[in-house]
Amino acid sequence: MSLASAAPDLPDLRDYAFEWALVDVETSGLVPRRDRVLSVAVVTLGPDGEQTGEFSTLLNPGCDPGPVHVHGLTAERLRGAPAFDQVAERIGALLEGRVLVAHNAQFDYDFLAHEFARARLRLPVTRRLCTLALNRRVDPPTDDLRLGTLAAHYGVPQLKAHDALDDTRVLAGVLRASLRQAARLDLPLPLVACPPRQDPQFTPKPPKTPCAFRNPGRLAPGGSLVQGMKVAVTGETRTARADLVLRGVAAGLNMMGSVSRHTSVLVTNDTAADSAKARRARAEGVPVIDESALLRLLGDVRPGTSHEGTALAGPAQAPHPVPTPGAESAPEAVPVPESAPSPALPALPTPRTPEPGEAAAGANPGTKRAAKPRGPLSGRRVLVLGGTHPEAVAARTRVVELGGAAAINLSAGVTDVVVLDGGHTDRRLARITALLLPVHDAAWLVAPVVTEASGADGGRAAAHVLPRGGVVDLPLPKGRGPADRWTVTASWAQQTACEIDVVAFVLDEDEQVSFDEDFVFYGAPENPGGTVRLLGDGPTEQTVSVDLTTLPPSARKVVVAAAIDGSPAFGDVGALHIVSGPGTSAAALVQATLDAATTERTMLLAEIYRRGESWRLRAVGQGYDHGLGALARGYGVDVTD
Repeated sequence: MSLASAAPDLPDLRDYAFEWALVDVETSGLVPRRDRVLSVAVVTLGPDGEQTGEFSTLLNPGCDPGPVHVHGLTAERLRGAPAFDQVAERIGALLEGRVLVAHNAQFDYDFLAHEFARARLRLPVTRRLCTLALNRRVDPPTDDLRLGTLAAHYGVPQLKAHDALDDTRVLAGVLRASLRQAARLDLPLPLVACPPRQDPQFTPKPPKTPCAFRNPGRLAPGGSLVQGMKVAVTGETRTARADLVLRGVAAGLNMMGSVSRHTSVLVTNDTAADSAKARRARAEGVPVIDESALLRLLGDVRPGTSHEGTALAGPAQAPHPVPTPGAESAPEAVPVPESAPSPALPALPTPRTPEPGEAAAGANPGTKRAAKPRGPLSGRRVLVLGGTHPEAVAARTRVVELGGAAAINLSAGVTDVVVLDGGHTDRRLARITALLLPVHDAAWLVAPVVTEASGADGGRAAAHVLPRGGVVDLPLPKGRGPADRWTVTASWAQQTACEIDVVAFVLDEDEQVSFDEDFVFYGAPENPGGTVRLLGDGPTEQTVSVDLTTLPPSARKVVVAAAIDGSPAFGDVGALHIVSGPGTSAAALVQATLDAATTERTMLLAEIYRRGESWRLRAVGQGYDHGLGALARGYGVDVTD
């Protein structure tokens, strides 16, 4: 079915009409800078959704084909196939002037970008659309958002999964159906601008060898170096800087690229140096030694305490597991803050003062919260329109108290709409009326009476609602693969005028990054080890993906934060919604709405942290009035304004 045959009551489809290039790649692994494309298929569609072209081929990667049990492409099958550079120009001609479409589009885009870079050709893609991100907006009543699941839901036949050409044909059907649903809901498309990816900066630096030892503190006067000490070097050195770093790493030291209050010692041959590292060392009282002293001390480095020996520490506690798909999400299982003190946040200026009766997200929560009874809005998703910022916050808070989930955008999962003062001017209200969704005033939230809505999810298990500060245990990873990458997706209102950047910090036991590249942001969307990645899903949605199986023992926490680019504050943006689950296509198992902000320009959204043998996720919602630079420096990143 083409877009032209869509129902006549839909909005003007011209906003959804583009020249499309649908792409699917099968690869030898999951890391674009290392692994290769084994097969590629491209199907082109016109603005009416009708197919205009098709191309597919196997490729000889010149390396081991990797997981044959997944894609079925053995070395024998690929022998004699063309290399990528032999077909790159033909692929480029199909992509030129079109919007690239894929399911989990950043994956396919990044692999194509690296292959085009190896072929020394320009990847002719300026925009892309991810059907996974689009369907997160649409929110169809499916157990997950995998391509096969969506195909079954939309009635698209799938003949052979993990076959690039068949997957692309299936993708075409899913795209057409998704666009019709987006038009039905009057949703803007999450188109992503694609910057050039051919420059050397696109390839992350080789991973730094993680230090295996805990930081024992600062170097004492006349004392010895101890394995795990954080050592920074500044200024000119007689020994090549790289050699000094290698010798320090070999001795078990944590050789840092920046200075913080946790630095054990700064090495410099100029005691009057005015570098940023030297100024910070003087401000923090960090000991300073010269190069000759370092070389002498390297001859007798004392044993340290390994991370492996402390990673399993922590008092036993009754778990609060993430609900499994298909299980009923009863409020009796609402996770509660842990009784043990949580690690302190770094010293950051101007934290937001909690509102009366509200515990700070980073504080010791002390006693556990009492289990809440099942509420009348359990299983409902309620969208609040209008009102002042405090009124909208209060309404969404009430929705959660009643057992429901607070929506911030219209989707197929919305079951009820509450209209506060001024909400009748919201452009979405006309579409809500056409969809026959129940519309209520503020008084409804006092004692809501619910009716079945056309937007109901048909019995799908709802993601568990976490309160601000709530904690859940994450399922233990089973191995290495896409499903072991736990994701946190943040989204915000589609009317938001300012730019919001989602970032992540990989922190050690000192709440500091081990090196600057463990700060993941738009300009560096992957840390060197590939354990943490930022996925750009659209202008109002971004995802942080964390591989729990490959984080080094020194990584104790991954902090996901958001920052506003410019002068507006989060009070102008309104609520941020976070969902979390295993893998990019799996159903979200946890959700939280974080909207108590007023003047803040940065906000900590969530933490994934070690607790005994397990990992936990906390919904944070702690804001700060300063910008991203100050937040990054607080975590030990060497940044300049």
